[in-house]
Amino acid sequence: MPPITTPKDRLRLAVQKSGRLSTDSLDLLKHCGIRVKSPKERLLLHADNFPIDVLFVRDDDIPQLVMDGVCDLGIVGTNVLEEAALERRTTGAAGGYAVERPLDFGGCRLALALPEERPYSGLRDLQGLRIATSYPRLTGRFLAEQNIQAQVVYLSGSVEIAPRLGIADVICDLVASGSTLEANKLRAVETIFKSTAVLLRNSREFTAEKRHALEILLRRIDGVQRAAEAKYIMLHAPKANLAAIKQLLPGSENPTILPLAGDETRVALHAVCQEAVFWETMESLKQAGATSILVLPIEKMML
Repeated sequence: MPPITTPKDRLRLAVQKSGRLSTDSLDLLKHCGIRVKSPKERLLLHADNFPIDVLFVRDDDIPQLVMDGVCDLGIVGTNVLEEAALERRTTGAAGGYAVERPLDFGGCRLALALPEERPYSGLRDLQGLRIATSYPRLTGRFLAEQNIQAQVVYLSGSVEIAPRLGIADVICDLVASGSTLEANKLRAVETIFKSTAVLLRNSREFTAEKRHALEILLRRIDGVQRAAEAKYIMLHAPKANLAAIKQLLPGSENPTILPLAGDETRVALHAVCQEAVFWETMESLKQAGATSILVLPIEKMML
């Protein structure tokens, strides 16, 4: 693709400036063949081989920047996106957006958690309590849907220490591994929202150049995500057992069958599997007569 030097025809992508989502976002661009230098000092970087500029910002700012048209695209967790969308609906602020792609990283959940010593038998136990959270609108919506009357206490950070400080009885915070809750003697009792990273875009009409660049970017993202999930399998198989072996290959299309030199009873089979290939699968293939089984990662894929 020829370089585009006109700033108005370059896509502008907002990503989180630090943290796990920032690393995953930059890795995605790298796997898409887009060269962006390390953002250690600059907040706006230009890709030198693709018409895209990357803006490094706080994750809470990404939805607003995209909705207001400051950025064309953003990579953000759906928890942050939904919280921002709820705020916009409440205030009546303008600005549209669309989710272009769910991404295969950034998975976490927004959960209610309470001190380990506090008994809990169900949502009714939350009635009348104080709940500290950085996501007051998502938390408030969940409580309203469950007909629970509770006080939502907004905190911008360090939500997990709220019960020990006496600020709240319960917290509602993001949970990934659960280690932070455990360290603060809290336990998650209810999941109110499941989140993953998404590629967000502004709903305004793009220029022809931006549309073309976006189409290429989406095609590459699809290829990267398919490749991450897929595996390339090579094996030798008896001709008589081919039908059974094909059935054992998870999510594969018609495999490639090649003759083996000097062996009329067996063939080489090559297949792309769209699902995970576990040791149990390989053992089943072995029992069906397959030998020399190789399972290889796929770096890129385009259908």
